[in-house]
Amino acid sequence: MLDIADELAHWAAEGREFAVATVVAVGGSAPRGPGAALAVDSEGTVIGSVSGGCVEGAVYDLCVQALQDGESVLERFGYSDEDAFAVGLTCGGVIDVIVTPVGAGAPARQVLHSALSAAASSEPGALARVVRGPAELLGRALLVHPDGSYEGSYGTGSAELDRTVAAEARAMLDAGRTGTVDLAEDGTHCPGGLTLLVESNVPPPRMIVFGAIDFAAALVRAGKFLGYHVTVCDARPVFATRARFPEADDLVVDWPHRYLRATETDARTVLCVLTHDAKFDIPLLTQALRMPVAFVGAMGSRRTHADRNRRLREVGLTDAELARLRSPIGLDLGARTPEETALSIAAEIVALRRGGTGTPLTGSGTPIHRDGEQRSARESGAAA
Repeated sequence: MLDIADELAHWAAEGREFAVATVVAVGGSAPRGPGAALAVDSEGTVIGSVSGGCVEGAVYDLCVQALQDGESVLERFGYSDEDAFAVGLTCGGVIDVIVTPVGAGAPARQVLHSALSAAASSEPGALARVVRGPAELLGRALLVHPDGSYEGSYGTGSAELDRTVAAEARAMLDAGRTGTVDLAEDGTHCPGGLTLLVESNVPPPRMIVFGAIDFAAALVRAGKFLGYHVTVCDARPVFATRARFPEADDLVVDWPHRYLRATETDARTVLCVLTHDAKFDIPLLTQALRMPVAFVGAMGSRRTHADRNRRLREVGLTDAELARLRSPIGLDLGARTPEETALSIAAEIVALRRGGTGTPLTGSGTPIHRDGEQRSARESGAAA
């Protein structure tokens, strides 16, 4: 539900009663992953999506019912072979959805309001809700903060359950993951008693674009569209101007390798080197290829790439380190314009992140949706 926290926080602040349907687990070719949400208020207003349209009508009805009876419910949706128009996923997948009322009498109302407010303010936190287990626990929640403290309780009389969930949720928050955890009701790690959905809200991943060229301006727009916090860095102040990059979150005038050494990165960070100038590229890539980031790509012709690799070997990079370099950057789309090139680069980033091949789906026989990072982690900052 945190993926629609901005809107839901407004509803909560206005005192609206609403119900939220959240994807708990998926199987097969399901269109959206765990954490995707749809909400309905008491006036029938709807926001969000759990399936891209396949089962939204049925989920809407479940939300309306939850508002009426005040009870959480877990529902499974799958493909109906007998009736293509029956309620189900025509893509052939299966999704489990929990529907939770957030009304005046809801047991987890205060915790959910706090989680929505924190997420809307971009404060990191993990929301852990019971999605399978005894009816009286279904929908109950903890909000876990980065320091391990938490708000709420499952009300089982077992403080150990609260502490165990908080520890598990904090670990998932540290990794930026959204997924499920199985525990016993007494807090021991014995599956079969309770299943909890842990939704992590973390800052959006970073995209750092080195080289303030026209292609960079288009890539900034693509990066923002994909949900990245985008920084443009160039040592030349005449090019690195706000007028040229109005949509960048940050604009830095500094030598690229020096800035990269000083700035904060993590395992989700994407580095795009568009300078194709050896005096910038070599010190920058020497550092970048030894960092635990998600993607390092560099622009240039195949001749530039060969020369760049030679120079990088001369300064001591190993074959394993060079193998991490995506160069020439981008997928083969036949791109010419800055916008087409940005699309090519963005496509390669998504393919690497999601385990895609970059080949046409037509006639390929490859899965459209893959199990993996998209099923276990949200970046919305990933966006997504």
